[in-house]
Amino acid sequence: MKLHFYGDIQGLEEGLSIICHELKIEQSEQGFPIHVKQIAGSLKVNCNPERGEIFFEEKIHFFRAVGLWIQEFKENKTFQVMEEPQFKTNGVMVDVSRNGVMTVEGIQNLLRKMALMGLNVVMVYTEDTFTVEEYPYFGYMRGRYSEQELRACDDYAHQFGIEMVPCIQTLAHLTEALKWNYAANIKDTADILLVGKEETYEFIENLLKAASKPFRSNRIHIGMDEAHQLGLGKYLEQNGYQKRFSIMNEHLHKVVALAEKLSLTPMIWSDMYFRLGSKNGNYYDLNAHIPEDVIDSMPKDVQMVYWDYYHTDEEFYRTFLQKHKEFGSEPIFAGGVWTWNGMAPNYGKTMATTNAALEACKKEGITEVFATMWGDNGAETHPFTGLAGLQLFAEHGYGREVDHKKLAKRFSFCTGGDWDDFIALNEFDETPGVSKDNLHESHPSKFLLWQDVLLGLYDENIRSLPLGQHYLNLASRMEEAKERNKNWSEMFSFYSQLARVLSVKAEFGIHLKAAYDRRDKQELTQLKDQLPLLRSMVDELRKLHRSLWFSSLKPFGWEVIDIRYGGILSRLDTVEYRLHSWLNGSISSIEELAEERLFFDAPWKMPEGALGRNTYHRIVTAGGFSV
Repeated sequence: MKLHFYGDIQGLEEGLSIICHELKIEQSEQGFPIHVKQIAGSLKVNCNPERGEIFFEEKIHFFRAVGLWIQEFKENKTFQVMEEPQFKTNGVMVDVSRNGVMTVEGIQNLLRKMALMGLNVVMVYTEDTFTVEEYPYFGYMRGRYSEQELRACDDYAHQFGIEMVPCIQTLAHLTEALKWNYAANIKDTADILLVGKEETYEFIENLLKAASKPFRSNRIHIGMDEAHQLGLGKYLEQNGYQKRFSIMNEHLHKVVALAEKLSLTPMIWSDMYFRLGSKNGNYYDLNAHIPEDVIDSMPKDVQMVYWDYYHTDEEFYRTFLQKHKEFGSEPIFAGGVWTWNGMAPNYGKTMATTNAALEACKKEGITEVFATMWGDNGAETHPFTGLAGLQLFAEHGYGREVDHKKLAKRFSFCTGGDWDDFIALNEFDETPGVSKDNLHESHPSKFLLWQDVLLGLYDENIRSLPLGQHYLNLASRMEEAKERNKNWSEMFSFYSQLARVLSVKAEFGIHLKAAYDRRDKQELTQLKDQLPLLRSMVDELRKLHRSLWFSSLKPFGWEVIDIRYGGILSRLDTVEYRLHSWLNGSISSIEELAEERLFFDAPWKMPEGALGRNTYHRIVTAGGFSV
């Protein structure tokens, strides 16, 4: 297809060239003419037999409009489409601190998809994965970005009118950064900085300088969420017990002053103020009371970011947004594309929470929103599996209502993926026995993959559920998806193999235990003979996962996943060894199989805030994985 864009295109040329290359469009003066006009108001695309038209206000609106125009032109030669932007900023925060660090090329690929969707803000969440020259151990061997890499991303984003906002931590969530000896004097607890210490603020100032230097934006996200043990470690020893509201405000004032010194406008997560105002420490406590003197004493030029990926009730979001407005500045809303559930995204929960939240944001007049894509506990789910969630945010951003048919068509155009196939990834965790939309965040694909078949810690939880057949059917579904999604065949190849592995491994431990309890040597022999094939299937899964990882993530962090796969392979070898020993009479019992199986009832959160049942080390052993 040849097109000729003319009119108000100054400053759009480089981005337009990239997008045309992405869409295999040739720009030529002999091409079909499209007149471009920058005006205030709605985004419009028109076409008649003589020429096309694009009307836009913001730079990002132009790139969405280009996509809309081409999408419509492929089906109709005469059309009129108008959209009303609902938000000033709408975009994504990608986690690059929990193991998976996107390459520059990976981020640029994401930015191209965002441009077509019309999303105009992106944050890469960097706890310690950016370079700070003063601290060589900060982000050491963690895939940290250089200044040049981040600048390249910002330059690329700028061509589309996408703002890249640096996103760091300046209080908690710094376990990886503070584990080295250089940080001994600036930490309160293992993951929290020591408030009030001069050396701490020297450290933070260096972080702010390094984090902001590569970017055009004067905004910065300085974190400060989930500081659960604030003031209860070294701070307590040095200062005695202090009200945590006071500690929080003291610290915030100092960090904001440092940010202002660098001409930066900060935003923070809001949860700590609500937790401190709740009698039970709950962020989402509707009865939480934050004293007026605390609010009055807070810095006034700090935006509060209300993060909530959990509620499905629109009224709850509206109430909490109203509570945030009491801080005196307009809040930013952060929702979630559930890429942190385990091996696959939880689209049931993503859709239910996003629809409720963004409807509430529109009604409350919130102008800034973004979707988070976390990578908790290893980043096992590839970030690009979350693209359907980003499309949902985008379509909410350009219309009062979201039309499902348009949503699916737009997703196909912007990403080259099939909407239903991406949403079908939800079935890895919305299995028999799991409630509709998986609102309770079950994660069977994760625990069934990593759990030890000889110990079977989760076997009682899945007993009598037809999970083997479920995953066998899903394997066929994923194989068909691989054929339909040529741009995403690598991703669906991995998921097809994952389903095949789980179709065998999911119930293997149950069969093993039952056969041993019956002392059925014939069945145990048959199960032992299946183990080499299962090991081969797991190793093929590892290789497919590795290929998918290296397609857009840095090598640092893959070692964690590699070791997890190695654990399965090694343990399956031990299972074969143990069965062989018992079957040939070398041992009188297999103690692991003799042990009574109990329901896995660990909570989401273990003591001292350590993650519970969705965490690898809790899945693979009942012992201390690393003590």
